[in-house]
Amino acid sequence: MLSLIHSLCPTVLAAVTLLGVANAQGQAPLLPLSNDSSISFELLVSLGEAIYGGADIAPILGAALDITPGNFSGFSNTFRILADATKAAAQDPTNAYDLINVRDTWFSASDYYRRADFYLHSNWSDPLIYTYWQEQTAAFDNGIAALPVPGKRIQISADNFTIEAIWFATSLEDTKKPTLILGTGYDNAQEDLYHTLVVPALARGYNCLTYEGPGQPSVVRGQHLGFIPEWERVVTPIVDYLLTDLAPQVDASRLALLGYSFGGYLAARAAAFEPRLSAVLLDGGVWDFYSGIIKQIPANLQDLYTSGNKSAFDAAVLGILNDDTAPSTARWGLAQGLWSFQLTSPYDFINATKAYALKDVASQIQMPVWIANSEYDGYFPGQAQVVAAAIGENAVVHNFTGVAGNHCQIGANQELSRTVFAWLHQTLNN
Repeated sequence: MLSLIHSLCPTVLAAVTLLGVANAQGQAPLLPLSNDSSISFELLVSLGEAIYGGADIAPILGAALDITPGNFSGFSNTFRILADATKAAAQDPTNAYDLINVRDTWFSASDYYRRADFYLHSNWSDPLIYTYWQEQTAAFDNGIAALPVPGKRIQISADNFTIEAIWFATSLEDTKKPTLILGTGYDNAQEDLYHTLVVPALARGYNCLTYEGPGQPSVVRGQHLGFIPEWERVVTPIVDYLLTDLAPQVDASRLALLGYSFGGYLAARAAAFEPRLSAVLLDGGVWDFYSGIIKQIPANLQDLYTSGNKSAFDAAVLGILNDDTAPSTARWGLAQGLWSFQLTSPYDFINATKAYALKDVASQIQMPVWIANSEYDGYFPGQAQVVAAAIGENAVVHNFTGVAGNHCQIGANQELSRTVFAWLHQTLNN
C-alpha cells in the first residue's frame, strides 16, 4: 500500500512495486501468478487460505490464466463467475448428503466473492461493492453454521458505533478455554482470518473471536465509518463482552490479542490501554503509519504536500485512479486508503495517518508481546524492531525469511501458525 505513493508522478511509475517485491534488502522470492505484481499477490492470498478450507487450488490457478494484468474489472468478473459457479455447487441438492464438502464449498464461494470485490473501491457508488459483500457474508454464514461447533455472528456496542464480530468456540460446553481475539487491518476481512488463524487455533484448543471496527469491511459498508486511531475504543468493549457475556467459556488469565497487517498498529495501540490482555501478537510491527508513507513520496510531491496546496496535491494524486497505465498496486492502494478512511481527498488521507503512531503509548504496553518482522515486507520495513525497543523487555521479534518473508507470511500460513502458537503456548502456560 505504501508503494502506491511512488506512482504519483510519471517519472517514478516504474519504481512502484508490490509490497514485498523489493526493498533495501533485495528481491523477495515471490512465486508469480501474474505479470501484474498486485494481482499475483492477491491470488496468493486465496491460495494461502486453501490449506485451511478457504478455497480450492486449481480454480484459482485457472482464474489466474483468465486475468489480464491491470484489468480490475476483468479480475472482478473472473472471480464473480467462479464464485457464482461455486455457490451453485454448494446449493446442488445431489451434494447435500456430504455436509463437510458442502461447508467447504460455501467457504470457497465466500472467498471468491471477496476477491471479486477487492479492486472495486475507487467508485463508492458501485453497487457491486455491496452485492458481492452480501454474497460473501451469506456464503460464509452457511459455512460456519455447518461447523461441529457453529460459528456465531455477534454485534458489540461501542461508543457511537457497533463492532461486527464472529465467535468461534472449541466446545458447546461451558468450559473455560484460552481465547484469541483476532483483528485484521487495512483491507482484509475477518472472514479471511478464519482461514488464516482461526482454524489452527481451534485445532489447538483456543476459542476465537474475530472482529471488525471502523475502517474495516463490514463497518465501512454498514455504518460508513472510517478508521479511528484510538483502537482501544474497539478492543476494550470486546474484552468487556468476553469477560461478561461469554465468561463461562473464556479463561480470563489466557486472553490474547492478535493484530494482522495494519492491525499491528491497531492491536498495539489497544494493548496500551487494556491491561486485562495476557499477551499480544503483532503481524507485523507498525511504529508510525505517516512516516512509512511520507518516505515513499517523490521529493517534488513531498514539497507539494508540505506546501499545504491541497487542491494541487489532490489533483496530482487522483489522476492515477482511472489511469490504466499506472501500476495496479498504486491504483488499488490509493482507492483502498480513501475508502477505508472514508475520505475523498488524498491530502486529507495523508494528514489522517499522522495520528497512527505508537511513540506516546508504547511504554504503556505491559504484557508479553510477539512481533513479526518479515524480511521482504515493503509496508513498514524496520519498524518491528523500533516497536520492540520501545516496549522493552516484554517484546520479542520473530524474523520470517525466504518465501515466508512477505507481508503477513502470505502463502506460508503453516509457518505462521506454528510460530504463533508455539509462542502462545509457552507464554500463556508459564
